[in-house]
Amino acid sequence: MVGGLLPATRGSIEIAGQRVDGPAASIGIVFQSHVLLAWRTVLENIMLQVEVRKLPYKSGLAHARELIEMVGLAGFENKFPWQLSGGMQQRASICRALVHDPAILLMDEPFGALDAMTREKMNLELQRIWAAAKKTVLLITHSIPESIFLSDRVLVMSERPGSIAAVYDIPLPRPRTLAMMGSEQFGALAQMIRAHFYAQGSLDA
Repeated sequence: MVGGLLPATRGSIEIAGQRVDGPAASIGIVFQSHVLLAWRTVLENIMLQVEVRKLPYKSGLAHARELIEMVGLAGFENKFPWQLSGGMQQRASICRALVHDPAILLMDEPFGALDAMTREKMNLELQRIWAAAKKTVLLITHSIPESIFLSDRVLVMSERPGSIAAVYDIPLPRPRTLAMMGSEQFGALAQMIRAHFYAQGSLDA
């Protein structure tokens, strides 16, 4: 609904004062799978967004190269998706979502298919990319620690029909480190959020 792909059943969604009534130009989306085109290189995949939106090619190419540098893919511009690791593929998909300079980045479990070690590394990478790009990010995750580590605010959803069960501000300082996950404050936040799912019967006692 935020991306304008589905209409709101009630109420309305506004971005910067503008009501969302259809696919919004100010949105970038990163999916659970990287959905890169196998026959296009990293740079060509990122530039697909520029081509489809009919944006100025020269400035789009310059921005694509800046993003590649920012996410640590410099030197891999001409590689194909199958030549990259899972984490590198997702970094390329993040570049593609950012190349048209959206106001909001939507991420649907972007690291769910990665192994635990790569997922932790990508959490650090996303934090770094967020700090550099200065975008608002709306991220969906089933990982409570990931939600706390990445977010300024966590919204807890109920089971179907989905509704907002609780909203928590995350007061942890930035930049965040993986060592913070072992802190008492981090553990208390995780337990508080987890309690909602126990109360709903979503987790076994």
